[in-house]
Amino acid sequence: MLNKIMKRGQRKSWKSEAIEAPISQSSSASSVTVNHASRLASATPQHVTLANIPLNPGTVDVLPMLRDVPMADRHNLFIRKLQICCFLFDFTDPTKSVREKEIKRQTLAELVDLVQSGSCKMNEVMQEELMKMISVNIFRCLPPAAHENTGSEGGDPEEDEMFMDPSWPHLQFVYDLLLKYVVSSETDTKIAKKYLDHSFVLKLLDLFDSEDMREREYLKTILHRIYGRFMVHRPFIRNAINNIFYQFIFETERYSGIAELLEILGSIINGFALPMKEEHKLFLVRALIPLHKPKCISSYHQQLSYCITQFVEKDYRLADTVIRGVLKFWPVTNCGKEVLFLGELEEILEFTQSAEFQRCMVPLFRQIGRSLTSSHFQVAERALFWWNNEHIVSLIAENRSVILPIIFDALEKNIRGHWNQAIIGLSSNVRRMFLEMDPELFEECQMQHDEKQARDGELKRNRELTWKKLEEVASQVTGEESMIVI
Repeated sequence: MLNKIMKRGQRKSWKSEAIEAPISQSSSASSVTVNHASRLASATPQHVTLANIPLNPGTVDVLPMLRDVPMADRHNLFIRKLQICCFLFDFTDPTKSVREKEIKRQTLAELVDLVQSGSCKMNEVMQEELMKMISVNIFRCLPPAAHENTGSEGGDPEEDEMFMDPSWPHLQFVYDLLLKYVVSSETDTKIAKKYLDHSFVLKLLDLFDSEDMREREYLKTILHRIYGRFMVHRPFIRNAINNIFYQFIFETERYSGIAELLEILGSIINGFALPMKEEHKLFLVRALIPLHKPKCISSYHQQLSYCITQFVEKDYRLADTVIRGVLKFWPVTNCGKEVLFLGELEEILEFTQSAEFQRCMVPLFRQIGRSLTSSHFQVAERALFWWNNEHIVSLIAENRSVILPIIFDALEKNIRGHWNQAIIGLSSNVRRMFLEMDPELFEECQMQHDEKQARDGELKRNRELTWKKLEEVASQVTGEESMIVI
């Protein structure tokens, strides 16, 4: 997706010289609203000067192309074009301000071409005006979410219709400008960080709640590039993302950009140095693991699972902490969520060493035993598929004396009474695997299971006899009362 965004809208690079600031700026550069000459200017580029362009504040007209004016006027013309792009329009009515919208769109497209071509060496004034224009356009009140319009608080965000921002024809060019400004080799980071400050980053993070997926993709790419290029902002960005996660987990359980933020974090975690800082471990425990709690986890689970697995892959000693953390948020009635958890745990166990596995295997396989006997066949099937993983089977074989007694009853229950034939077949295969692995242990577990079944049968018979005696006593008392009444 990053490559697609970077390649989007690429056009032929200009061969014109770089725009340089004149010795003295024209007084017209401070005018916020500019009127423009017509497109006929492009037909006679040699005679166009900034002095020939009329100023009509409050309206949006066409300015000449930057390459068609003398070098001395290009600096001021560039700023005037940015000022034109600060006009905001109502896109809810497609028939309103059609001409002005198209002028702004063409102006933005020209600015994108200019920045992309590398021929535009912007001085500090031009960069400041560019960032002002970008801020005016992208930092806005987001439209109400679908659940806010319908009033349904318990809906699934995945089931909401995909929102397409009607102002995207302009926003896309603005985001393109910001991205190209951030990644450009011509951009001086010492100057740029004056405008890409903490306040700007926070506002950028707020926009991740946009319901337009196209906007979130741009934001993801831009924030990732800011994180990579401006090292001074890295701790702040991580903390700000933490705060978004806390609010999402413990307050709202609704935020459109969780998956995109996790995708950025996946790349960040991949670059963590070893030994891992305590700050990063706290982030795992306090933010990432609790993200298993919300009901809408399916919308971001793939990215979350990648982040969690990255931690364990980098430091295998975290496996016990992660597995116990996932078990803490294990779903009780949400079968789809349980299938996701089983898949994630399998990936984590791929990087788990024997010592860490032994610390958590008892609570882990108690839960696996419950999943094995789930009436939802996909849950039981996903748990049984663990025995297709060679690494997990090797861990189980090494600790079979502890694990087999925990899950033996579940396997026997499936074989004797599960409604799904596939589950019966898979359970039989796992049972056979244990039998071949350690016949003596298997026989011991079989004996214990039979004894338990006999005890349970005896208890059941005693319970039934007790109920019969109570019924007899109750009927006798009722008969005596009826005789007294007579």
